[in-house]
Amino acid sequence: MDKEASQQTLKNNLIFYAPSIHTGGGLILLKALLNSKDFTNNWKHIYLDERVKTKLDLSHAIKNIIFIKSRLLAEWELKKNCKINDIVLCFHGLPPLFPIKGKVIVFLQNRILLEPLKNNEYSILTSLKKIWLHLGSRYNNIKYIVQTPSMLRVAKECLSQDIDIAVLAFIPQNNQVKKKNSDFKKFDFIYPASGESHKNHINLLKAWRILADIGIKPSLALTVNVELYPEAAKKLENSIQEYKLNVINLGEIPSNEVLDLYTRVSALIYPSKSESLGLPLIEATEYKIPIIASELDYVRDVANPKETFDPNSPTSIARAVRRFLNNNESLIAVNSVEEFLKAAIN
Repeated sequence: MDKEASQQTLKNNLIFYAPSIHTGGGLILLKALLNSKDFTNNWKHIYLDERVKTKLDLSHAIKNIIFIKSRLLAEWELKKNCKINDIVLCFHGLPPLFPIKGKVIVFLQNRILLEPLKNNEYSILTSLKKIWLHLGSRYNNIKYIVQTPSMLRVAKECLSQDIDIAVLAFIPQNNQVKKKNSDFKKFDFIYPASGESHKNHINLLKAWRILADIGIKPSLALTVNVELYPEAAKKLENSIQEYKLNVINLGEIPSNEVLDLYTRVSALIYPSKSESLGLPLIEATEYKIPIIASELDYVRDVANPKETFDPNSPTSIARAVRRFLNNNESLIAVNSVEEFLKAAIN
């Protein structure tokens, strides 16, 4: 078989499956794939979430794209359409719900599904997805792809040490003309993130309250989509108004605008409790702006932060910000036994 015929055979065997990918980092990576040269021409079927329709330029590839309205129906269609020689890339991070005949490649993007649930912090849906992921790992025709060494370790601990898994990261190619970092800073800090609970906006704003109470009021820009995360956005706005914090929620903005903002901020702050990659950390490194972030494995996989903190402690976050601003707090006075007793009883 010649090379051209071999490529045609491979094309006829590839299925791209990406339900639920319509926001955040997953959407950014999806856009990068769909915009890559000839990507859409190399797949027999491309299953995409219906909600992503208005967010993508698909003028160059309509024929082989199937938009998913019903997730359960899509899973059944995948089972029916998949042949024994097919290869299915599950870009959404879960194996097919129903056993299929072909080979499955699962691109694990959600670290939360691999970590123990703590204090009922996550939804029932997340718990069901964790069960789904574990059940799927029983099938022998699955290969997993993760993006970092720490994700590899967590995946093996969660699923099995013997799973077929590889570390293979990619990021969108930045074709935007990079501007020189401006001396004029529009914001002191930026946190480009969606509104899920693990993004940890609550502790971040608590830290900003601690700073405000001692007269330190750095500006902070957030990017929480008000329509997708109305409850989270409302809590943020209420806290900003009640405590008069120097914080603004810009809402979800295009990635090119985020990149532009990197040139006009003093630092990226990243308090997320869990990430499979942490794309803003890579972007901030590329733009050579300082990073203040959680002292967690996912951060050290891709970046060298200037300051770190415990993401579960607003005080720790506030102290890291103060260190970055060269505004360290005074240490407490430690008394002798005699001084303690004298002060305590007087």
